[in-house]
Amino acid sequence: MTTERMRVVRAWEWARPERPARREVLDAVPALEEGRPPLLFVPGFGHGAWAFAEHWLEHAASRGFPAYALSLRGHGASEPAPDATLRAYTHDVVQVAASLPRRAVLVGHGAGALVVSHALSRYPARAAVLVAPVLGGWGTFGAALRRNPGGTLPAVFGGPLRLNRRQLFSPELPDGEARRYVSRLGRAGRRAQWQLLTGGEPEPAVGRPPVLVLGSPDDRVVPATALTRAAARYGSAPLLFPGMGHDLMLDARWREPIDAILDWLAKDPSPAG
Repeated sequence: MTTERMRVVRAWEWARPERPARREVLDAVPALEEGRPPLLFVPGFGHGAWAFAEHWLEHAASRGFPAYALSLRGHGASEPAPDATLRAYTHDVVQVAASLPRRAVLVGHGAGALVVSHALSRYPARAAVLVAPVLGGWGTFGAALRRNPGGTLPAVFGGPLRLNRRQLFSPELPDGEARRYVSRLGRAGRRAQWQLLTGGEPEPAVGRPPVLVLGSPDDRVVPATALTRAAARYGSAPLLFPGMGHDLMLDARWREPIDAILDWLAKDPSPAG
């Protein structure tokens, strides 16, 4: 058995499997099948599949890409899971990706990008996209604490991580829409939230798929330096969209980043190895 295969199938994970959970998956498929790879969108903590169903799912389908959005356990309409871990979230992504008709492109937003990074070591993705990635560690916590101390500090003690309108959206988004989106935010599992702050780096990706990192230099959750570090991890530079907030898929100019993602995929990026 090769080392790569050993990374995908771990004896200790077989011995202690994750508890099954009912998962919400929303989808939009093209009117005409063109053989393009399916996209699996993974939202960040507190967000559900609804965050991609607002705009990106239908837009991707209109350009020929089958599009699916997952609500991690405990999020959206998935089964409640207050004690979920990052491993459980990773399991959700791998299980749903494996159920799709073809090898998928994994697209993670925020802390969902960290989950995708872990999933890449278990699932041979066609490619991956990390949108405004929150890749964890105390540096992430420090940046969040400086920008939103009242909403960040409770997370250290098991409370919810609360993000506000100024962090998530640009001033261009009408206040009514921003309030509606913020009112839909939930919370991640306590253990997963803590692991986000303290966890180590993900293992290497299976098959070395191409990875695109994108975000906004004006993001009040993920600083531009973090975007640069995330992209450097995969041997590239980040694609930047000035003037947008953290939730690029919901912000006023949501078309720009999704079109950039689809344009990149339409060029059929090949695995690095």
